[in-house]
Amino acid sequence: MVNPAVPGTVPKFVDPLPIPEVLQPAGWERGRPLFRVRMLQVQQQLHRDFPPTTVWGYEGRYPGPTFEVRRGRPIRVQYLNELPSAHLLPVDTSVHGAEAFRPQVRTVVHLHGGNVPPEFDGHPEAWFAPGLAEAGPSFTTNVFEYPNRQPSTTLWYHDHAVGITRLNVYAGLAGFYLIRSEAERQLGLPSGSFEIPLVIQDRTFNSDGSLFYPQEIVPEFFGNTILVNGKVWPFLNVEPRRYRLRFLNGSNARFYDLQFEPVLPVVQIGVDGGFLRRPVSTTSLLLAPAERADVIVDFTGMEGATFTLRNTAPAPYPGGEPPDEHTSEVIQFRVVLPLSGPDRSHIPSKLPRSLVLDPCQAVRTRDVTLNERVDHQGRVLPLLGSRGLSGRPSPLRWGDSVTEAPRLNTVEIWRVINTTEDSHPIHLHLVRFLILDRQPFDVSRFVDTGELVFTGPASPPEATEAGPKDTMRANPGQVTRLIARFGDYPGDFVWHCHILEHEDHEMMRRYQVVGSRRPTEARDDDEAEDVEEDNDDDDDDQED
Repeated sequence: MVNPAVPGTVPKFVDPLPIPEVLQPAGWERGRPLFRVRMLQVQQQLHRDFPPTTVWGYEGRYPGPTFEVRRGRPIRVQYLNELPSAHLLPVDTSVHGAEAFRPQVRTVVHLHGGNVPPEFDGHPEAWFAPGLAEAGPSFTTNVFEYPNRQPSTTLWYHDHAVGITRLNVYAGLAGFYLIRSEAERQLGLPSGSFEIPLVIQDRTFNSDGSLFYPQEIVPEFFGNTILVNGKVWPFLNVEPRRYRLRFLNGSNARFYDLQFEPVLPVVQIGVDGGFLRRPVSTTSLLLAPAERADVIVDFTGMEGATFTLRNTAPAPYPGGEPPDEHTSEVIQFRVVLPLSGPDRSHIPSKLPRSLVLDPCQAVRTRDVTLNERVDHQGRVLPLLGSRGLSGRPSPLRWGDSVTEAPRLNTVEIWRVINTTEDSHPIHLHLVRFLILDRQPFDVSRFVDTGELVFTGPASPPEATEAGPKDTMRANPGQVTRLIARFGDYPGDFVWHCHILEHEDHEMMRRYQVVGSRRPTEARDDDEAEDVEEDNDDDDDDQED
């Protein structure tokens, strides 16, 4: 008998993969297409043999509908919180931002990876309650304008309310946001029904099919059941041709190291913020929470074959327990459909140039730290910080004063110094950045004396990371260097760990872009989006 709480009783690969619908505008406002997005509590069938599960969804769907927008064409989005006043999941009121005096149900949407003004960024304190009955101190509007000035890429939108982000996203508030461009179209990539967005998430269920989440905040929450696009262990029937798969790790805390079984190479062409420097052939995709990978899979000549996408990443990553027989399986692809027509798609040899930043342009190098302490209840308290006057790590909380204040349109290098035992997916709002390198260091010496002593050489990023990022893996015992230009908008933004339990429990900090601009000054690093020529002499390129 199927028991949703016991994964071993749940049949795998019996439900077809759902594809999120594309959202259509409701009208026009101020010369822009206007979209309306309601947040609703609904019941949804997450597995053939489960009772309907109560979830939260944008437009009543989990995951939410997909935005498809054109580069350079702004849109406006009105977000409407029509959820109940009582939360679907337990709210731990001991967590900062989730205190009992605040409304239980609060939401604010963050366009993850979006280059947007601060008032449209989804600031954690810009939340609003159902029906706008109450709002947070940073709330100004529930109508956001997205400039869409970025190159084509896979973004996503999700809730970002302070203290309860982990609950709201776990309840279902997430969806894709795809930016299209002419440069992308000219590549001849698989498209239409041969382009598949895939958001991978883990959940745990109660016996009645309802979502389970702990009463109190935990260091990380790992579900025992894997869902893709809101279905438990689905399958996808495919034709013997090329497909474009756009992966998103939408889990609260789980990393995924994905491989096909039997082995099937994929060609990765993009990451969080756009295209890679060049296509990379690989048999493995490592994705931390919030990271994306844009890949092409070629099923040509594979008629009748079945490929299971498997996960080998330990939890927590990298030193935790390996996945069990259930969390090691994700989705199945079955090459059983007849070819509907000739495959005219291509695997490009060149990709549009999407971000170029020179370390010589940097006006400052900042040292920021990842730390762990214990809170007043004896729980693990993950923190961000900076190097204090003594050079030692200075852990800080959300409410402490701003310590990072880059000037508008300047380039900085941040050295992210991880003193913890886990890898943390670090996300900076507003900017896209490049990973420069990672280098091991003596953690004990740094914590005790503030002296940063490296214990090995620096390593360049993996070839599958060599592109514009908005979230990166900061590995334990390593200094990870990133470079970013802090434009195009001044104001208050945030940076944080994208393990949502960490983000909610103080591992998030404000930063402020200082300066002013005229409305016409906003620009993008890569307005031309030219196709980059191959250059085999680049010293920092890596072979697959």
